[in-house]
Amino acid sequence: MEIWKLCVLFFCAFLGGTAIFLVKSDKSKLLKLILSFSGAYLFAITVLHLIPDAYSGPDKWQIGIFILIGFLFQIFLEQFSEGVEHGHIHKHHDGHVFPFGIMISLCLHAFLEGMPLAKEQHNELIFGISLHHIPAAFALASILMQNHFKKGSIIFYLILFAIMAPLGFYVSVGLSNGTIGGLDAYFNKIMGIVIGIFLHISTTILFESSADHKINTRKMIAVLLGIGVALIGFFTGH
Repeated sequence: MEIWKLCVLFFCAFLGGTAIFLVKSDKSKLLKLILSFSGAYLFAITVLHLIPDAYSGPDKWQIGIFILIGFLFQIFLEQFSEGVEHGHIHKHHDGHVFPFGIMISLCLHAFLEGMPLAKEQHNELIFGISLHHIPAAFALASILMQNHFKKGSIIFYLILFAIMAPLGFYVSVGLSNGTIGGLDAYFNKIMGIVIGIFLHISTTILFESSADHKINTRKMIAVLLGIGVALIGFFTGH
């Protein structure tokens, strides 16, 4: 993979988190629009690119099982992350309390998402992961700030989160090359798990963030833009 793609993965997460230091007022409406765009884009690339690719292998009859595993695994992770993956920011304890559950589940989530990138050069997948890591990193930084962490500590934990997807890529390269065990046969299954995660996150973003399940005009425009960008990539790439 070209180095710029790894840089996109890293810097979208890192800069998305450090943006917390620039926000001087409530930007929740803007964050919801960004979430709507990223959720629609993520859902569209999953349907247009990832699912057809995952079902193209010889073990395609098993892929649905792994999609379900990924979907359920994301539900399990959110018991600890509290929905930070899709930009949810909750009030936390007063004092210097480190949110271990949130940090560990976010890092594991990002690591798994980076793994399928080694098999094929999925530009859409790279941008989809990068987009939805922006609000996740922002929410993580917000929680750490609420818990009175110093700026240097917040930046350190953002870097740790930001390197997880590139690290997942490098580990999967080792797997595919036989360096770490030669598990290339499992790549479509890993992709199935990531598809399940993406389906859960994207649908949660699209439906949970709307009051009374009603979509206002600005959110609808953001959703249509997200789907439109994915469709452009679909038609130009085929």
